[in-house]
Amino acid sequence: MARAGLALPFLVDLPRVKALIAGSAAQALGRPVKFASVSLSLLPLPAVELRGLEVAEDPAFGTAPFLKLDTGRLRLRLRPLLGGRVEFREVTLSAPRIALVQRADGRWNVASLGAAPEARGTARAPRAGGGSGAPGGGAPLLAARVSIQHGVVTYAPGAPGPAGSWRLEDLNLTLADGGAGSLAVAGTLRVMPGDLAVTITDGRIGGLNGGHGLLDAPLAARVSLDGRDVAPLVAALAGPAPAIAGPVKGTLTVSGTLGAPRATGTLALATVRLTRRSAACPEPQQRTLALTGLTLAPAWQDGRLTARPVTAGLGGGTIATHVTVTLARGARVDARVELKDLAIRALPVERVLVDFLCQGYAVAGPLDLTGALAFGAADPWNTLSGPGQLRIGPGRVVGAQALKLMDGVVRVGGAVSALLGADLPVALFVSPLEFDSI
Repeated sequence: MARAGLALPFLVDLPRVKALIAGSAAQALGRPVKFASVSLSLLPLPAVELRGLEVAEDPAFGTAPFLKLDTGRLRLRLRPLLGGRVEFREVTLSAPRIALVQRADGRWNVASLGAAPEARGTARAPRAGGGSGAPGGGAPLLAARVSIQHGVVTYAPGAPGPAGSWRLEDLNLTLADGGAGSLAVAGTLRVMPGDLAVTITDGRIGGLNGGHGLLDAPLAARVSLDGRDVAPLVAALAGPAPAIAGPVKGTLTVSGTLGAPRATGTLALATVRLTRRSAACPEPQQRTLALTGLTLAPAWQDGRLTARPVTAGLGGGTIATHVTVTLARGARVDARVELKDLAIRALPVERVLVDFLCQGYAVAGPLDLTGALAFGAADPWNTLSGPGQLRIGPGRVVGAQALKLMDGVVRVGGAVSALLGADLPVALFVSPLEFDSI
């Protein structure tokens, strides 16, 4: 075997191998592929190293490369090589940089991947010539295992709005031959901003030998989520106000296709902090509302997120509802939110109206509410509507504007009563208005 290793430089025709890799990769991806150089490495195992690899972008999205890779390593199968064929055991892509772009009409730059302009069965790998040890006919480009190490995926939105670009960092994926034209997928990545750790297990991408585009490939996977604070991610997707913060853990079962994925699962946030700044509040004008024990069973399909049920606690009270969020096509912040089967029990309403919203006509007391609500995510306070029944009390009026108005009414009433000699209780003029129920 040592002698075979010493003979490798004479067995491998690097120019032919370079042509094989570039041509086969271009055929598989439907995009031109080029790289600066190719070299042969003997240790620790025989491998071909590629440097400066680039995969072209869809011309409709620009001229910058879709994928750039400084170094790729393709391990060779030694026994086929001794027989005059080049076969790859494993492909390792170190720190690839992939650019995802979405146009304003919703089309992605990856939609054309895998859809070669010519018939996919026409291209053939170069055949061996004489005894040169060049690649044999039909030698596969894709190895039984492809590893992506420390990759970075960036996303550029196609429509203006507060949702800025996001990226996937420290992408470590393993793609293995799953048989019947499918790939088995497993790995980890981090979603930034937000530092959300994602773990993919039992992943499978199928239908890769059917001549369809990449986004049409069937998808299945189990995904675990773990984030210390969702605030940066929520701000990137929906804008900075109101700020929503808190740790998240969850699991999702993913299906559908790469272009139209579906997901179901469970998410839990031990605490959720909603923070907003309002000129209506006395100092401090920045106020925070804390929910505890938020759990939901989300489901995503065709631009619609449902969560049935959603439960949380606030100040000893409880909240339960079914949520539906419908995203407008091609936008990320224009969403309609519906809360059905809403049930609130014993919630201290002053935590919301006084401490958080600083409403001038606020009341204090336990709130019970049943019904439904709907609002636009971009402006929830001014678009809020819905039918229902509520009861507050026993409680009292505590809003500053209401108390000021009441004080004026009481003063006028006191003056009139004095003129009329009425016998009114003194407590009416010194105490806020208390009530049994509203």
